[in-house]
Amino acid sequence: MTENNGTSNMTDKSEMTQEERKAQRHKERQQRVKETVDAKIAAAQEEKGILLVLTGNGKGKSTSGFGTIARSVGHGKKAAVVQFIKGNWDCGERTLLEGAGVDFHVMGTGFTWETQDREKDTQAAESAWAAAEKLLKDETIDCLMLDELTYMISYHYLDVERVVEALKNRPKMQHVIVTGRACHRAIVELADTVSEVQPIKHAFEAGIKAQPGFDY
Repeated sequence: MTENNGTSNMTDKSEMTQEERKAQRHKERQQRVKETVDAKIAAAQEEKGILLVLTGNGKGKSTSGFGTIARSVGHGKKAAVVQFIKGNWDCGERTLLEGAGVDFHVMGTGFTWETQDREKDTQAAESAWAAAEKLLKDETIDCLMLDELTYMISYHYLDVERVVEALKNRPKMQHVIVTGRACHRAIVELADTVSEVQPIKHAFEAGIKAQPGFDY
C-alpha cells in the first residue's frame, strides 16, 4: 500500500503542468516565510516604549514621524511634538494634528542659517529642550516626536549626554521619535529602531521650490 501511495504521488507531480509546479513552489516558499515570521512574532512578547530614530540625508524623515504621531492619535493615544529647527512655517501637519489634540512646541527662531546668531539659537534650543524634558517626564504622553533634534547636538547647542539621560529615564511605555540628519552615535546605540533615509533624487535640486500641501 505504501509503495502504491508513493507511486501515486510521483505520478501526480509528474502530471503537474509547469505553471502548477511554479505555483506549488511559490506556495511552499511563502509557507516557509510565514513560519519564520510567525516564530518571530511569537518570540516578541515584551511591551515597552520604543525609541525610533529617523536619520539620513533623504527627504521624508519628519513626514514619517508625523505619520506615526497620526497613527498614535488614531488609536486614542496622547501625543506631542517638539520642533527644533522648523521655525514658524505654516506647517500642514501642525494644523491637522493640533486639531486632533496634539501638543506642539516650536523653536521659534527658524532655521539656524537664517538667524546666524549662535547665542540666540542656543537660547532657543534650550527653551525647546526644556519643553521636551518636561514631556519626557510626563507619563500621560504616549508618543513624543523630537523633530530635528539631531541638529541641536551636531551644532553643540545641546549636550548629548543630557539628551541621552532624559531619553533613558522617560516613562517605560512612552514612545519617542527622533528625526534629523547625522544622528549622534550615542542616540543611535540607545534606540530600539533606526532607519536611514538616503536621497536618490530631490525636486529642489532641479529648481522646484517647496510647495504647501506636499513639502510642508
